[in-house]
Amino acid sequence: MKIILKTFAILFLFIGTSCRGQQMVQTPRDIYKLKANEQQFLNKPLKNLLKEIKPEIKIAYGTLDYPSYFSFRFISREEMSRKTLNGNILGLYVYVKEDVKEWSHGTRPKEKEFTWTKEDAEKYGNFTVIRIRVSGKD
Repeated sequence: MKIILKTFAILFLFIGTSCRGQQMVQTPRDIYKLKANEQQFLNKPLKNLLKEIKPEIKIAYGTLDYPSYFSFRFISREEMSRKTLNGNILGLYVYVKEDVKEWSHGTRPKEKEFTWTKEDAEKYGNFTVIRIRVSGKD
């Protein structure tokens, strides 16, 4: 009887971990899936959208335009400066209802001015997504 219970416990654990949903964006090229599924994220917290992105966000900035938005890039600054010549850099723009004041007024520290951190994800995670735009190519 104990062996049967242990077997079921192991199977349940295995099935539970293997059935988790896979993130929508596995590579930067998949970023267009977010735009295709935009309705799933509208009027929801930014953190829901960020959970669907597996590649590391290497460059980020926010603007105080109306509406405010975050711009995310998946390449380093060095790569970006090399690719700027052809001007076709893949970017994700997430428009939010709330103001993104910290970036626009230059109050972010210089060493992390364009870096998306876990603290940023926590701080801005509850901002409400109102539009998603993708531009450029990989």
